Amino acid sequence: MKYKEFLEKNSFNLDELLAFSHGHLVEDAPSEFARLPSPPLLMMDRVTQIVRGRKGRIVAEKDISVDEWFFQCHFLGDPVQPGVLGVDAVWQLIGFYCALNGAPGSGRAISCGDIEFHGQIRPHNKVVRYEIDIRRYSSMPEQGAAIALGNAKVFVDDDHVYTMNDMKAGIFKGVAYPDYPFKSENSMGGSSDK
Repeated sequence: MKYKEFLEKNSFNLDELLAFSHGHLVEDAPSEFARLPSPPLLMMDRVTQIVRGRKGRIVAEKDISVDEWFFQCHFLGDPVQPGVLGVDAVWQLIGFYCALNGAPGSGRAISCGDIEFHGQIRPHNKVVRYEIDIRRYSSMPEQGAAIALGNAKVFVDDDHVYTMNDMKAGIFKGVAYPDYPFKSENSMGGSSDK
């Protein structure tokens, strides 16, 4: 698809999300273009709603399978999806929201506020739904960044199981490391304050 179409699209299926994670969805993408994580860390199978703007909304779903990779190790004899994967899913979607608003660069989680777990996701559940209300989206092209702040609710089979407030993620130019595993300019991590 063309970049203009990407910026106007209101939903994405799994094939499109996979193509985005591999960098093949948009044929005329900006030179620095965000990506979602690839499986098994991609925590959504479809994005069902996108409302763009300074305030907006993004909703996505993930189908649960009894043989998910995390059920195999977390925990033996007591399989449950790690709550941190739900937190990461929200960060993934907030970063995706920034890209959908035209921000070039690479996505990064920034911070989170309160997180409450009211329930759990188990192997025989069917669908997880992430609902994120974007409270503020800011584009700062002169700094090569865009940041979004939102509140999220996570549901499993329509039961509300997680609440996350003040979730923040952004898109930043000049931080990608495309020549991995070779040592290069962006091959070392550490504090972003340096």
